[in-house]
Amino acid sequence: MASELRSRGVTQRIGFFLHVPFPPPEIITALPHHERIISALGHYDLVGFQTEIDANNFARYLEYECRYPGNLQDGFDTGERHVKIGAFPVGVEVESFNRLARRSLRSSFVSGVLASLSGRAMIIGVDRLDYSKGIGFRLEAFERFLAANAEWRNNVTYLQITPKSRSSIREYADMERNVSEYIGRINGTYGEASWTPIRYVNRAHSRTALAGLYRAARAALVTPLRDGMNLVAKEYVAAQDMEDPGVLILSRFAGAAIECKPALLVNPYDPDAVSASIRRALSMPLEERRARQSALMQALTANDIQDWPDKFLAALTGNGASAVPRERLVRPMQAIGRVPHH
Repeated sequence: MASELRSRGVTQRIGFFLHVPFPPPEIITALPHHERIISALGHYDLVGFQTEIDANNFARYLEYECRYPGNLQDGFDTGERHVKIGAFPVGVEVESFNRLARRSLRSSFVSGVLASLSGRAMIIGVDRLDYSKGIGFRLEAFERFLAANAEWRNNVTYLQITPKSRSSIREYADMERNVSEYIGRINGTYGEASWTPIRYVNRAHSRTALAGLYRAARAALVTPLRDGMNLVAKEYVAAQDMEDPGVLILSRFAGAAIECKPALLVNPYDPDAVSASIRRALSMPLEERRARQSALMQALTANDIQDWPDKFLAALTGNGASAVPRERLVRPMQAIGRVPHH
């Protein structure tokens, strides 16, 4: 985009934000025509990423592959412009989402779901049906949890909400079938007439409904194999009751893990470790849950989505303040929080 604009004489400052991970140069150089694709980012004045790791990977590419003088802190000189690099982790609307979760908990929908649990604890997962989300590994971990912890059988229900994604593509259709079959085997092995271990829902729910379900869940399983940020993790934390919070089980390979260190961080490729974290989350004392939740909320509040546009545009303009009215910035950014659910 910037390259085409520059070729047409556009001289205004242009910024670019990448919401997915940026690979290390050792990996991205395997991409055909990477020289043309990645070096085209040098036509922007600011290139933003979710994490410092992603920003550093891009800086290393510019240094080693493009041979541009500069560094991550000061930016790079492409010969035509000075390109700045920064990390701008996307957040959520912490206070408003917490209020939404409190209201939604009393809704007929959420109340009905809780009533159907008959007092059982609930674990929740919310993901698109996508290979990057690691749903198969997660199911294996939950299966091992049930196998190793007989006392939790019939006492916990795992609700996995997974809207279908790209079902017209054969590989995604195969994945959908494999996940459904795997869940069927687990439910057939461990389920009883009065209890289904896994509830698997293949449709999107409203942000309001999800907020209430997050608040009601004893734990959340957010275990992508790789994710730029993952706002489900942050929304789950924002939805919690500070007096009786749930526990976030989070992949260390999600960008959110950098801010959410007080969560139970796991390797999604290690089902035994995830299984152990499920047991720990369900058994965690109230005092420890409160301490972890307090630390997580501090981190999220310090990076509320309301401030994201100002931070990015201040870095782009270099004047320390956004020249664009806030009301023109905040609303589009709020939509980011809904992306994982649709």
